[in-house]
Amino acid sequence: MSSSKTTTDHATIKQWVEARNGHPATVKSTAEDGDPGLLRIEFPQGDSETLGAITWEDFFKTFEESNLAFLYQEETEGEISRFCKLISRD
Repeated sequence: MSSSKTTTDHATIKQWVEARNGHPATVKSTAEDGDPGLLRIEFPQGDSETLGAITWEDFFKTFEESNLAFLYQEETEGEISRFCKLISRD
């Protein structure tokens, strides 16, 4: 059985993502005039055609401005999980 957690703590999010070789990203087609657009987390073998890497600073700035939270799992069926989702804090 796996359970999901939710956090807004930047250090927790960054640690979880980097422990899984991921990095912050944006959907390229939604970025414009300095606004990174829709945020994503990209992992190896991800969709690098449609996603573009951004800095953690830009990621967390937009994360806060958009009032988002990070939903994630540590493990699933005893294996390290990469499941994560950006959700509204409301």
